[in-house]
Amino acid sequence: MRKVSGGEVAGILVAVFWAILVSFLAVALARLAQTLRATTKLVADVTEQAVPLLADASSAVRSAQTQIDRVDAIASDVQEVTSNASALSTTVASTFGGPLVKVAAFGYGVRRALGGRKHDVPATAPRRTVIVGRTVPAVRRNKRKKG
Repeated sequence: MRKVSGGEVAGILVAVFWAILVSFLAVALARLAQTLRATTKLVADVTEQAVPLLADASSAVRSAQTQIDRVDAIASDVQEVTSNASALSTTVASTFGGPLVKVAAFGYGVRRALGGRKHDVPATAPRRTVIVGRTVPAVRRNKRKKG
């Protein structure tokens, strides 16, 4: 039998070490490849689902824009109707307002004049005004206003 030298033992140890290292690297690369395949599949699935969602979102945005345009048209029509109603109200008030107020005032004056005062009802007491803690009779108050 032949003796194994120290260099040969070292060579065998290095070869075994390299075999173990290559085995670990092979397992790590296999797992990395598996992870990359799963990631690729996930990205493909997300893309398949995202494209229809983006198309639906684009359709919804277009529909919303159409509705906003309609609302804008309605708002401008409402603004025009409001200004027309305001102008009509001003016209009616200026045309009929003055004469109606005069007729109402005349009617009030006529009722007041025809109603008169009944003889059995006493006249109402004159109003009194409080000035700095005391009451001034209506007669004196009227003299102050005239003077």
